[in-house]
Amino acid sequence: GVFSGVLGMYSFDQRMASVVNNTGKKGWFVAILELGAWFGVLCTGYLADRFSRKYTIVGAVIVFCIGVIVQTAAFHPSSIYGGRFVTGLGVGSLSMAVPLYNAELAPPEVRGSLVALQQLAITFGIMVSFWIDYGTNYIGGTTTGQSESAWRIPLGLQLVPAVILGVGTLFMPFSPRWLVNNGRDDEALQVLSRARRAAPNSDLVQIEFLEIKAQYLFEKETAALKYPDLQDGSWKSDFKLGLHDYISLLHYRPLLYRVAVGTLTMFFQQWTGVNAILYYAPTIFQELGLTGSTNSLLATGVVGIAMFLATIPAVIWVDQAGRKPVLISGAFLIAACHFIVAILSGLYEDSWPAHRAAGWAACALVWIFAMGFGYSWGPCAWIVV
Repeated sequence: GVFSGVLGMYSFDQRMASVVNNTGKKGWFVAILELGAWFGVLCTGYLADRFSRKYTIVGAVIVFCIGVIVQTAAFHPSSIYGGRFVTGLGVGSLSMAVPLYNAELAPPEVRGSLVALQQLAITFGIMVSFWIDYGTNYIGGTTTGQSESAWRIPLGLQLVPAVILGVGTLFMPFSPRWLVNNGRDDEALQVLSRARRAAPNSDLVQIEFLEIKAQYLFEKETAALKYPDLQDGSWKSDFKLGLHDYISLLHYRPLLYRVAVGTLTMFFQQWTGVNAILYYAPTIFQELGLTGSTNSLLATGVVGIAMFLATIPAVIWVDQAGRKPVLISGAFLIAACHFIVAILSGLYEDSWPAHRAAGWAACALVWIFAMGFGYSWGPCAWIVV
């Protein structure tokens, strides 16, 4: 969220003029974070199994912070490219490790709401970053004379929540599933006991523990039968076992179906165009007739508020309403907003000043889009996966 506002700041444009004034290079400024995230996701599964979900999150935070520091201190476009790629590695790793950790630690009866709470935290961060951009845009003025602190401060402030997450995670327990997978059953029982606020020998804790244990034993015995030569416990054998597990997802039809559901759900979440809105919101609002960086940043701030507020009902009611109806209704609302904005843009893109009502209608539809995504595909896609 923070980089969309930075892209529209005068001092950043002057510093990075060779890239910002070139549409293709500007697109890579944005997209290279997603490329880094893709690589980050690829290695997170192995790291989470090998070193725990907890330490993987801490490691991802450290990588993220390194990328942020490089961006904040940047004087050349190459530093932004490199910093955003490294930041993306951390973002991708966190986007996989955090939901996994949440799902394994959360009680089954509220697992959906707690995973949705992650999306609420994301939208809160997006909202705050938009308004920080709006505020720092005034440092030294909004045009000539604007201080570079206007864009360096919001980039640097990304360190604050990251450090809180990293340090806070150190005080959190290990995932009970990871503990069982590593032969630490007593610790797993204690974690479940504290999380459920029940004695280790209570039925609630014992049932959940035995479910986790049964799943682990099933996977272990199946692997021993299929790959008897990879049971020495070395990191090399564990890596090969993990690789075989990934390959089996494509060969075994029931697993392939589940993989397809999860993969396509996240694919269509991104295909809603939400990242285009979040990254290019100031540019979009300028093209819809809101002149000046200040007005476009103000309108972008409203996007953050709309998305955050719309996510709150999902956290409260998603376990009661069901995932599928929420996703379907959100898809229709998002599609309608896209369709109408496209029509308005096609009719009035060359004459927005003469059609102010149409311009404001298009802006309002962008805000409605943010709300539609906020209550549906934002949180529910993570829950389905």
